[in-house]
Order: sequence, then C-alpha cells, then structure tokens
Amino acid sequence: MPRSTDPNLLVGFENSDDAGVFKLSPTQALVQTIDFFTPVVDDPYDYGQIAAANSLSDVYAMGGRPLTALNVCCFDPDMAAAEVWAQIILGMRDKTTESGTVVVGGHTVESAQPFFGLSVTGLIDPMKVFRNDQAEVGDDIYLSKPLGTGIVTTAHKFDKCTPEELSAAVTAMKTLNAAATTRAHEAGVKCATDITGFGLAGHLFNVAKASRVGIEIDCASLPLLPGVERLVAVGALTGGATKNLAFLAESLHFAESLPSWMRQVVLDPQTSGGLATFARVPVEGAVKIGRVIASVPKIFVR
Repeated sequence: MPRSTDPNLLVGFENSDDAGVFKLSPTQALVQTIDFFTPVVDDPYDYGQIAAANSLSDVYAMGGRPLTALNVCCFDPDMAAAEVWAQIILGMRDKTTESGTVVVGGHTVESAQPFFGLSVTGLIDPMKVFRNDQAEVGDDIYLSKPLGTGIVTTAHKFDKCTPEELSAAVTAMKTLNAAATTRAHEAGVKCATDITGFGLAGHLFNVAKASRVGIEIDCASLPLLPGVERLVAVGALTGGATKNLAFLAESLHFAESLPSWMRQVVLDPQTSGGLATFARVPVEGAVKIGRVIASVPKIFVR
C-alpha cells in the first residue's frame, strides 16, 4: 500500500512501529492502533483483560496516554452462553477503567472463531514520541516484563503447565504498561517497542532495521516466567516461534553455546508483553537485557 504523505503524519507504517502518530498541533498528537486475537486462556474475564491490556500497550509503546477505545467483537452466539461473552466485555471494561480509557462503543460480527480486542486512540506530545527508528549506538536495552507467555499458554492448551505457572503468565499479560511508559519518560527514552507477536528478537530487529544498528541480547539477563525451561523441554513449542525464525533468517545470530530452549524464548510470540526501552541511564522497574552496537541491522543473541 502506498505510504501516506501528509506532513502531520509523524509515524506511519513504514517502519512497522507499534502505532500511528498524527500531529494535531505543536503540543498535541493522536496515537492510533488496533489489535485483536483469539482466546489465549480459558477464563473469559481474564481474556477480556488481557486483550484490553494488549491493545492499550501499543499506545504506551509510543510514549502516549490512551484516551478512548472501541471494542472489536467477533463472537458466535451459539458457541457459548451470553454470560461468557459478557464476562469478556466486563474484563475489558475493568482494564480500560484502570487505564483511564473511555470506551465509546464498538462493533460486533458473528464469527465461528472468536476474536476480541480494541481500537485505541491516545494523546501524546509530538516532541516526546517513542519511535523505533531512534536507537543509537551505546544505548542499553531494558525490558519491563518477563518472557514466555506463548510457551506457557501453549502448554496450558495441552495440560502441561501448573496452575502456578499459568497464573504468573496471566498476571503478566493483564499488567498495563502504563508505569513502564512513565519510567521510560523519566529516563529520557526516545526509542521503544512493546514485545508481542514477533517475539523479543523480531521486535528488536524492527528497531535495528529502522535505526540502522545492530543489537546484542544477553540471555543470562532475560527475565523469564516460571517454568519456561521445563515447558520447552516437554514440547510446549509455538508455531509463531517457527515463523519468527523464518522471518528473521540470516538477520538473527545465536551464539553456539546458547541452549536450544533459550532460542525458543527469544523467538516466542508474546501476548501483551513488556516494553523494550532504549536508554543511557537505568530505567526503573525494568531489567537491562542488552545493548545497541555499530553493525548492519542484525540481532546477536549471546
């Protein structure tokens, strides 16, 4: 699709950034995004909360504040009782209320496969946008949430994870990235991305490509959900990780000594993952996981 050329379009789709940004005035811009997906957990209330947190995250990833939201509901009324669908909406409502976002409506269609999410509009100062093309050599990379949600939810489908492992993943997915954004602003961050379907390596590669730099990931420093290594060992592998590996191809380099289970972690597609922020000073509440180096756009996992 041809790129829009309006001078007020500050961030479009050309660099696969997390949301679009459109300037309204010298001090105010809109952040716009949409995201929806199939259920990742059995509990409908949790699903609604996770889907809402995931959709809101794209606004936070740009450094913005979510303002309004529209529901995207694709439900089969004959698949489950009305109360099930109502619980999804209630979960969404409670999470958007927590974020200060006003739900102004939405759209519902009948679908054999359920999908749910939000279209979100936020506000931001045009001078404080987090862009994925602003990483600079010497930046450190900080991550605000543990990795492994794809592995854990896949294990849950086949009854391979414990209730405690699932609970930790659900808690992480339901957590808003609002505080992570505030702390990133305090650290003077100019570049950020949230970690979702392309996995840690895929989203960091989008930053590397847009910023024309290389990125090193220190696997020993990665925050992980409980049980991830064990779950990979028992076969809780995701199709998304395979697709992410094919997408990255020769742009991803693993150290020979890196264990196979850790390779799965950095490729694991996340749902409502954390913010990866690029800073010269520590970002409070986040874990340092790597750095930006002078290189062709490539991800080096050590």
